[in-house]
Amino acid sequence: MKGQIVLLILAIAAGAVLPLQAGLNVQLGKSVHQPIFAAFASFLIGTIALLAYLLILKFDFSTLGETKSVSPLVWTAGVLGAFYVAAVIILAPKLGVALTFVLVVAGQMAVSLIVDHFGLLGLPVKHINWQRLIGVLFLILGVLLIRRF
Repeated sequence: MKGQIVLLILAIAAGAVLPLQAGLNVQLGKSVHQPIFAAFASFLIGTIALLAYLLILKFDFSTLGETKSVSPLVWTAGVLGAFYVAAVIILAPKLGVALTFVLVVAGQMAVSLIVDHFGLLGLPVKHINWQRLIGVLFLILGVLLIRRF
């Protein structure tokens, strides 16, 4: 049960970082007047982090030749973000696909409401209202239902 709680928290954290990442990337892009640089910097750091993790795992790089058989379109998946992809790959088999994605979305919505309400990270203010709170409540109820059944 304790391990399951850690996985639930990791799923929520995976969703929570996405709106923060977007806001921070916007700030970085504004500082150099180039949003593509912000994306490049974000993915460069993510790539370095994932490479370090592969080295710690002692990944067998000789298997890379097998990637020649995949469609070039597959490589565009990198734009989704290293943390998000890694978290989903880790969580889905352990929590189930439905619970993983409900928790990711719940984390995104909670942080998104806060970021919007306070206009954090230089983003426009969009105040929390009862309709938005009901939407989050439905997400929480969805998490509870999926978790129970």
